[in-house]
Amino acid sequence: MFTEADALERDTADPGHRDLFHVPPADGGRYAEAAYLAGNSLGLQPKATRGDLLDDLDSWARLGVEGHLDAARPWLPYHGFLTDTAARLVGALPEETVVMNSLTVNLHLLMVSFYRPAGTRTKIVIEDTAFPSDSYAVRSQARFHGLDPDETVVRLDPADVLGYLAREGHEVALVLLGGVNYLTGELMDIPAITRAGHEAGALVGWDLAHAAGNVPLELHAWGPDFAAWCSYKYLNAGPGALGGVFVHERHLGDPAVQRFEGWWSTEPATRFEMTPVSRPPATADAWQISNPPIYAMGPVRTSLEIFDRYGMTDLRARSERLTGYLESLLDELPLTLVTPRDPDRRGSQLSLRIGTGSAHELAKRLRFEFGVITDAREPDIVRAAPVPLYCTYHDCWRLADALAHVIEEVR
Repeated sequence: MFTEADALERDTADPGHRDLFHVPPADGGRYAEAAYLAGNSLGLQPKATRGDLLDDLDSWARLGVEGHLDAARPWLPYHGFLTDTAARLVGALPEETVVMNSLTVNLHLLMVSFYRPAGTRTKIVIEDTAFPSDSYAVRSQARFHGLDPDETVVRLDPADVLGYLAREGHEVALVLLGGVNYLTGELMDIPAITRAGHEAGALVGWDLAHAAGNVPLELHAWGPDFAAWCSYKYLNAGPGALGGVFVHERHLGDPAVQRFEGWWSTEPATRFEMTPVSRPPATADAWQISNPPIYAMGPVRTSLEIFDRYGMTDLRARSERLTGYLESLLDELPLTLVTPRDPDRRGSQLSLRIGTGSAHELAKRLRFEFGVITDAREPDIVRAAPVPLYCTYHDCWRLADALAHVIEEVR
C-alpha cells in the first residue's frame, strides 16, 4: 500500500495545482525537484507573480505619478482590488476586511482598539505555545497600559481555555489565540472559544497566520471582534508579505472604538480635500494608516485570485486526503505525532516529535541527502505540511522514505 508506485498512482488520480508554482530544485537525493513540505513557514512562488509584478513596475516606468489613476491597476484604489477575494477567503464581509501591513503590526493596531483594560478586567489570555511574536506583543501592550505582563498575560493549554473563561472570565479583557497553533498544528475551536469569551464579557481576537489559506473560516458568522493574518505561509505571497485584517461589522463606524489614524484612514472621496480632521469610513479601511505599498500588494492579489479560483472547500478536502496519507506512512516509524489525529482538529501541518537528537540536524539531513524540505523547532519537533495546492502524495512518500533511512541515526 505504501510503495512509491502507489504514491504516484494517487497523484494521477488526485492531482493538485503544482503546475502553477515554482518548485525549488532538490539539494540532494535522486529527484530533480524538492519535496517541499514547508509551506506552513513560507509558501512557494506562483508562476504568475513575476509577470503581474512586472506589469505594476512597468506602469511606474511609463506613467510616473500618473500611475495613481492611469495604470492598468491604478495605485490609488489598489488595496481595494484585494478586498473581495480576501473577504471570501476568511468568510467575512468585504467591509470587514482590509489587506495592510504585517501581522504583528496589525495585531498592535487592533489591540489599540480592542484591548482596553479597566478596573479588574485586565487580563489577556493566550495559548502557552503561542508564537513568540504574539507573546511579545501582548506583554508589551500590558506594559504600555502600566500593567505587569507577568500578572496580566495568562498562558493556557488550549484545552483549558473554556474552563478558565467560565471560572475567571470576569478578569479577562482580551482573548487572543492562534487559530492553528504554529508548533503543534492544532486547529482551535474558533466558534466555541469566541462564544465563551463573549459570554465572559471579554473581547476576542484571532491570529490566523497558520489558518488563513489552510482551513475554511467563517469569521463573520463566528463573530470574533477582530482577526489578523499573514500572507507568506499558506497564501504564497512571498517573504514578509502584507497581512490581512478583519473587524466585525458591529464595530464599524462606532465612534467609541479608538484607532490610530493616518492618511489612508479617511474617506477616499474626501482624502484630497486635505482637511486636518480625518473622516474614517465605516469599514475596516478605517484601520489603515499609510498608503499601501503597491509592489507588496501585487503578489498578495495574485495569490488570492488562485484561492478564489479553486476555493477552500476543495482545497481543504484534498488537504485532508494528503495529510491522512502522510499520517499513515509516519505511523510505521519511531516518531510521535503531536498534532491531533482527528482531521477536524488540524490543518495541513503534522508536527513530529523525534524524541532524542536534534530536530535541526534531522531537517538538514532530509534536505541535503534526500531533497526533502521541512522545518524544525528545537529541541525535537520537525514540522511537515503537505499543502494541497502544490504538494503531492509522492512528496509525502519521499518524506517517509527519507525518515526511515535516517531517523534512528539522528536519534
